[in-house]
Amino acid sequence: MPEDSPRGYVARYGGREFRYQLCYLPGHTKATIKVHVHPNGKVQVDAPETAPLSEVKSAVQRRARWVLKHLDGIEERNRYVLPRQWVSGESMLYLGRRYVLKVIPDSERSRMSCKLIGGQLRVQGKKVTPARIQKAVRQWYRNRAEDVFQRRLDLMIDTLPWTTKAPAWRMIEMQTQWGSCSPEGTVLLNPNLIKATTRAIDYVLLHELCHLVEHNHSPRFYGLLDRFMPEWRSVKEQLDGRAELFLSFTKAGDDSELTV
Repeated sequence: MPEDSPRGYVARYGGREFRYQLCYLPGHTKATIKVHVHPNGKVQVDAPETAPLSEVKSAVQRRARWVLKHLDGIEERNRYVLPRQWVSGESMLYLGRRYVLKVIPDSERSRMSCKLIGGQLRVQGKKVTPARIQKAVRQWYRNRAEDVFQRRLDLMIDTLPWTTKAPAWRMIEMQTQWGSCSPEGTVLLNPNLIKATTRAIDYVLLHELCHLVEHNHSPRFYGLLDRFMPEWRSVKEQLDGRAELFLSFTKAGDDSELTV
């Protein structure tokens, strides 16, 4: 039976157990202990640096049933997420809608092209191997994400009183986060978020922009979310509920690297 280690801790409930990572938050002496279940099944516990380990473990134990319920849900949904074969007919997601992948061999086209035409995401070129198709689709997603994220960010900035211009931002594929904000104010966004609805994208952007004011998850931080997107909890729940579908692109063997 696994025991606690420097890399993580083990909680047990009803004959079952799960491992979690403990992250101490420097400078947040009054913050509460929070338990997160990431879309990939990892459990993370955030605690103020002054919190005794016994207090942290008690907090996790009180949430153990909730954690196991979410882990069971993730496992159930993962049963239906199959690795992509990168062939015509597969379903592709973009801004919350499904499109059909159409692979078109073209011996006269040396470079692979990827375009959204009607209800199809068409990939065309010669030597249409799964690796080349995947690379073309991945680049198309990134290009679209760069354009959509910037436009949504600019629109949101106009509605917020604490900033007048969009912060510096960049994209990085992540397995456990939709986005993050550094202490310096640089925002990181997961390009796979482009598969979600525009409202879900707005929620993630707002979450990170609120961190420009409150770089923590304090009551004031959640107050800002409530003020500028009262329905953010339901949006987040729907986004996390589809995480396996949105992140399956990465799961299929990408060489790249969700919890707002």
